[in-house]
Amino acid sequence: MVGVFIIEVALGIYTLVRYKMSAITRLAASILFLLAIFQLSEFQVCGRSSTEAIIWSRVGYIAIALLPALALHVVFMIARKKSRMLLGLAYGTAVAFAVVFGSHAGAFTGHQCAGNYAIFQLVPPIGGLFFVYYYFWLAVGIGFSLYFSIKANERTRQALILLVFGYLSFLLPTGIVNAIDPQTIAGIPSIMCGFAVIFALILSLTIVPTVLRKK
Repeated sequence: MVGVFIIEVALGIYTLVRYKMSAITRLAASILFLLAIFQLSEFQVCGRSSTEAIIWSRVGYIAIALLPALALHVVFMIARKKSRMLLGLAYGTAVAFAVVFGSHAGAFTGHQCAGNYAIFQLVPPIGGLFFVYYYFWLAVGIGFSLYFSIKANERTRQALILLVFGYLSFLLPTGIVNAIDPQTIAGIPSIMCGFAVIFALILSLTIVPTVLRKK
């Protein structure tokens, strides 16, 4: 957790310093820092009292609740497309979950540290709804990336395909781990964000420079 946190913070700083400031730079850096916040929250949850662990659980889930909307925004930014309604809905649901995690006194019932990942115990139906919300917007992001890439110019197509690989870099390994050991399904957010360091590397080192590269 600490190692991944350091990598993601370093990539966030690198992105802000290395590339010219733009909308895509700010979005990418925001994603990287939010991923890092979740890793820090996991570390704190597994080393604190139950009261402090709940606070850090809230912080971590607020951070990751915003990620699907930000990633979808990146898709539209790369493709130079606009959809206020769709992005508004994505951000609206993200903020709604962030508010629930930040203010609902009984959103979390506890946690469990399982060595390489943490299990955050959410009360029903919040846990199930969050699962549906998360995978829905990730699927939408992949779908629009592929759709926009069909008629895009070479540079835009390359960036969008890289983004699809970025999505799959944490979705596929998480699915494989869950298939091998079904008990790990309870730790999907933690496992997924652990593999998301690959997405962080792809985003910072390939996608952003491809988008900003001069024609």
